Amino acid sequence: MFAVAALAISLMSQPALPALKTATTTKTAASTQSLESGKRRPAVSSRRHHSRRIAARVNSSRRGRSNRFRRIVFPFTPLKGSHESMLRQNERTFGDDLERIQDDDQLQLLTENKELVDLPQDDSLRIAANLPIERRYCRPWTRTFLDDMSREYYTQFGQPLQVNSAVRTVLVQKKLRRRNRNAAMVDGDVASPHLTGAAIDIARRGMTKAQITWMRNYLVNLRDAGQIDVAEEFRTRCFHITVYKEYELSRLESPGSLAAPVKVIETSSEVPPGPTAEPIRVLDNEDLQQTH
Repeated sequence: MFAVAALAISLMSQPALPALKTATTTKTAASTQSLESGKRRPAVSSRRHHSRRIAARVNSSRRGRSNRFRRIVFPFTPLKGSHESMLRQNERTFGDDLERIQDDDQLQLLTENKELVDLPQDDSLRIAANLPIERRYCRPWTRTFLDDMSREYYTQFGQPLQVNSAVRTVLVQKKLRRRNRNAAMVDGDVASPHLTGAAIDIARRGMTKAQITWMRNYLVNLRDAGQIDVAEEFRTRCFHITVYKEYELSRLESPGSLAAPVKVIETSSEVPPGPTAEPIRVLDNEDLQQTH
């Protein structure tokens, strides 16, 4: 009886063994597969990370090139400089018999001969502190122009103009070109007019819109009259102005000018009879005899 029962129990327990083995095998295979997949995952992630880094470098390089060659758009101005303007400035300054100043020795000789004069400096005009003393000179007609413009500007706004640059020598211009690629040449048809002492730079930085508009209108009128050439520069924030001899000559001939001298003008009025009669003489601008 006991033997039969033991045989039945053994027969009933044998079919369950393969199931246990299968479960164990399945679990082992699953764990093995998970381990293998876990080992492969870092490799996939590494490839993705590498491709992303390459893409980031390419995009950064493209952005760098686009920024490097980005087009800079300046505001509109009626005083835009041009190659033709530089040619005209050199032609006109040579027409005024002006030489290009080579060095400090020639500069000193011109100042001693009064061919170059001190820049004006008063309540209506100041000079930039970083402008060397030995370069605070200009041509006489350029000084006259500065006197006129600064006084009218001061009357209008109650603030002074500032001169940032005036005469330069060829040696100074060469040094400037080493650190500023936009600086003009030292020779040729487009050389800097500063080398003759006829050009000055007026600071534009800090001006209000109303003041800039006033400057543009004032300078455009003189440019159209052929008395100056001017360019509004946005990189250095200044008005570059070359003044010609024509400016002072026109003021001397202008009937309402501050620089007009007293003239003796014979009129066509009738002469009173008598042996001592003389032609009537009229003084022009009798109360405006001040010159600059």
